[in-house]
Amino acid sequence: MLILAANRDEFYHRPSKLAGFWGNNSEILSGLDMEEGKEGGTWLGISTRGKLAALTNYLQPRLDPDARGRGTAGWGRGELVAHFLTTDMDSLTYLKKVSAEGHLYNGFNLIAADLSTEKGDVVCYYGNRGDPEPVVLAPGTYGLSNALLETPWRKLCFGKQLFLAVVEQSQALPKDDLIAQLLDVLNNDEAQLPDPAIEDQGREYVQPILSKYAAVCVRCPDYGTRTNTVILVDADGHVTFTERSMLDKDPSRWETTTHEFRLQS
Repeated sequence: MLILAANRDEFYHRPSKLAGFWGNNSEILSGLDMEEGKEGGTWLGISTRGKLAALTNYLQPRLDPDARGRGTAGWGRGELVAHFLTTDMDSLTYLKKVSAEGHLYNGFNLIAADLSTEKGDVVCYYGNRGDPEPVVLAPGTYGLSNALLETPWRKLCFGKQLFLAVVEQSQALPKDDLIAQLLDVLNNDEAQLPDPAIEDQGREYVQPILSKYAAVCVRCPDYGTRTNTVILVDADGHVTFTERSMLDKDPSRWETTTHEFRLQS
C-alpha cells in the first residue's frame, strides 16, 4: 500500500479551489491555485492514469523576483505538478526535463510517481537546491518539508515518528480510523524547538514565526496549514483521497471530503 500524508501551508488570503476532478474526462484530482497569473497550478494531485505529484517550496530568506512565476505573467512552481499530471512522460523522464530548467525557479522539491498494479510503482524525487539529477526512490518511508528530502529538521523527524507509529498498525485499523489518525498527525501543533537547521536556512525570514513554523501544523495569524491530505492506494489500485480544508480563511472552520476511484494503469 502507498500511504501519503501531506500539509499545504500557505497565506490564508491566497485564492484556491478545493480538491476536485478536472482535465480531459475529469481524470485529475487536485486542488487548484487561483492566484492571478498562476491559475491552474497545484501543489498535490493524482490522476486516474496513476500519475501522482507533490511539491513543496524550499525555505529561503529571500525570493528571486525574476524567477519563473514571480512576475506578472507565467505560472509559479505549481505548474510543475499540473504539467506532470497531464503529460505522457514517465516520472523520471519528466523530472530530468524539469531539472534542466530548475535554475529558473525559486527553491522547490518535486515528487513524481507512476503508480501501476501491473508494472509496480515508480516514485522519483528532484530538488533544485540539491543534486542536479533526479533520483528513483527505493521502497520505504520518506519525509519532506521545506528543505531537501529527508533533511532532519526536528519537526520532520517528529512528524515521521508519529506517521510511522500509525502506519505500523495500519493493517489492524479500519480505513476510516487510519485516515483519522493520519489527520491527527498532520494537525499536531507542538513546536519542535530549538532547531538550528531551520534558523540557519530561513534566517531573518523565519525568525518572527519560528515558534509556529517549527511544528508539523503551522498556525500563524495570516499564514499556516490550510489543507491536510491523506492518499491511500491499495494493492488493487483502489485510491482513497481525503482532504481536510480550511474554509473562508478561518482556522476554526474546516471541511473534510473524500474521493474514491480505481487506477486505470
